[in-house]
This record gives sequence, C-alpha cells and structure tokens, in this order.
Amino acid sequence: MINLLKIEWLKIKGYTGFILLGSFFVLGVGASNYIVFLFKRNVLDKVQASKILLGGSPFDFDMVWKTVSYYSSYFLMLPALLIVILISNEFNYKTHRQNIIDGWSRFEFLKVKIAMALIFALACTLVVVITALIFGATSGSSFSLNGFENIGYFLLKAFTYNMVAILISLLTKKSGVAIALFFIYTIFENGVSLMLFFLAVKLKKDSNIDWGNLGNYLPMNASDGLLTSPFEQFSGIARNILPSDFNSVVFPLALGYLILFYFWSRRKMMRSDL
Repeated sequence: MINLLKIEWLKIKGYTGFILLGSFFVLGVGASNYIVFLFKRNVLDKVQASKILLGGSPFDFDMVWKTVSYYSSYFLMLPALLIVILISNEFNYKTHRQNIIDGWSRFEFLKVKIAMALIFALACTLVVVITALIFGATSGSSFSLNGFENIGYFLLKAFTYNMVAILISLLTKKSGVAIALFFIYTIFENGVSLMLFFLAVKLKKDSNIDWGNLGNYLPMNASDGLLTSPFEQFSGIARNILPSDFNSVVFPLALGYLILFYFWSRRKMMRSDL
C-alpha cells in the first residue's frame, strides 16, 4: 500500500488543481471562522441578551471544537471535488488501464483511491484541529476537550463526501459529467432534506410524533446532521416544536452509508469495462 500511495503522490504533488483546491480549503476554513469571530465580537457582544443565551464565546475551548468543525464543514465540497477530478482524469487519460497493465489489480486501484480519500479527510481534519487550537488559545479560556467529538463528526463527514465522490467518478468516468452529477445530487439531497425537515416539524406540531429530523436520514445529510451550529441556543425557544436530534440513530446510519458506498464502488470497479 505504501508503494501505491507513493505513486499516487507523484501523480498529484505537482497538479495545479490539487494545490489550488487545497489552498482554498485552508484559506476558507480560516476566513470563515474569522468572520464568525468578528460577527460575535462586533455584533453579538453588543447585544445583552446574546450574552445570556450563549453563556460565553463560541471560541472558548469548551465550544471551539464545535464552532470550528461546523463552519469548516461547508468547505468539504473542495476536497471531494478534487477527488472527482483526479479519478475522472484517470479514466479520461487511461492511466487506470496502464496501472492495471503494469501489475495493479482492480481492487488495488480502488483501494489506493479510498486510502487517498481517507488521507484527504484526515488532512482536512488536522487543519480544523489546528484552527480550533489557534482560536481557542486567543480566547483566553482554559484548555478543554469538551465537545471534541465534533472533530470526529467532521472527519466522518469529510470521508463520506470523499466516498460519494469516488462512487460518482466510477459510475460516470467522465470529469464533466461527474462534477455536474456531484453538485446536482448534493443540491437535490439538500432540497429533499429541507422538505423532510418541514415534514418532521409538522408531524411533531400536529400529531406530537417526533421521529427526529427526517432529512438527517439521507446518505450525505446523515453525517451533516451530526454537526450543529454553536448558536443553536438562539433557537431554544422553538425547541418544543422542532424535531429532536437523534444522534444515536444518525451516527450508525452514517457509518452504514459509508459501508454502502464502499461496496457499491467495489462492485462497479470489479465489474466495469476498463
């Protein structure tokens, strides 16, 4: 596996798309959290009620892991997009065929792509941890790992997005189609998720049936739903009409979807024409 990963690194280390998308992700994580920091300092801190509701800064160490994970997750489309481009290019330029001619098995080809997806997810998570440490250190609060599970949720979401990217790339094998399908499906699922959320609210309001946020039971939104806004206290008044967060259901469901993406990708790779 190490030798296969070295070959993958040789393919991407000088690739402009890799450098640009990676840089945009790092800059996006830093900028988005800094904007939230400025909003909190220049707007919320001047509203007395917000201090009562928040009870502290979202960048204090007991909240910073949740805050940075939540806002950084909006940029996970970038590494997923990079994976779509890299794998699609393998099929466009027939380098996947050359790898197999050179002695790789189909499974080894897929295995190294999944390994790269995991490495990308880990790298993104490391950026988030460093960013959280920086903001937490500048807050003046004592170090705490309270809420650190959000880092794990971020990693799960990052890997889920990357696995969806692999699956779509294998299904289409064309970069333009794969990119378009990835964005179309993401928008479609978010739309369906929003409708299911309103359905869940209606069920709880009209029939007192609480099945949780039904939108969080969809493939990509399962990992999304585990990360919640640090400002959710502001919606506390409406909690009696909003569906509950059933993380004990959503978390194993998100893992189940990951397993589904893996076996679907493996089946496609093992049975498709080269």
